[in-house]
Amino acid sequence: MSACSINIDEFSQNAPDRVAATDASLDPAKKDAIKARGVKMVFESGTGFYNALKGIDLEVRRGDIQLLMGPSGSGKTTLLSILAGLLTPSSGSVKLLGQEITRMSRGKLTRFRRQNIGFIFQGFNLFPALSATENVELALNVKGIRGREARKQAEELLEQVGLASWAKQGPRDLSGGQKQRVAIARALAGRPELIMADEPTAALDSQSGHAVIELLRKLAKEGGCTVLMVTHDPRILDVADRILHLEDGMLTTPETGHAP
Repeated sequence: MSACSINIDEFSQNAPDRVAATDASLDPAKKDAIKARGVKMVFESGTGFYNALKGIDLEVRRGDIQLLMGPSGSGKTTLLSILAGLLTPSSGSVKLLGQEITRMSRGKLTRFRRQNIGFIFQGFNLFPALSATENVELALNVKGIRGREARKQAEELLEQVGLASWAKQGPRDLSGGQKQRVAIARALAGRPELIMADEPTAALDSQSGHAVIELLRKLAKEGGCTVLMVTHDPRILDVADRILHLEDGMLTTPETGHAP
């Protein structure tokens, strides 16, 4: 299975203008879901220029959970945003699923990101006036899936994350862990192959955090999804395939303290 799923029916084939991974990326010999080379990010400030990222080389294999750790202000969220195609680096290249996103037009990149990447945020980012089902449906609508099919898939996704009985509830009636599960269900809309998560357990208690971690582990190991996660949470260390540390705009591995 080439897209992220645990146990869910095939999604609609009618989503328009899909920008999927290249055929080459489906070759078992090409195992990297994410590949970055020489990524630098320079920001202009009132006193000059700030080198946020200093030549990042990074590879994430398909089906892996890779953690990106480091102190506040080290550039973790900036790097995640570049790898997700939300920011353009000052220099360097990023390939996702075999396609170099740094050379894509803005329109093609938007479509590629919409169809292939699911985002999970620390603050959940749910619409307060919508029910859990409607929040997931909205993400499906953006991908061209609407009406009864969108409702059916949204309900299946909420069942997949253990929230079937809470589907009609709004965010104000959900606990932090439940809100994050809705956010994960929304991230899975359209079966993206990549999940990009920014501190997904930071606002959760121990029990809720453990449940979310276990769900992300299942997505990677049973559903074939690739998870790249920025985190400070030591509870996640045991489920990670690889851990990288970012400090002063440079990556190191915890085992060696040197660049990977």
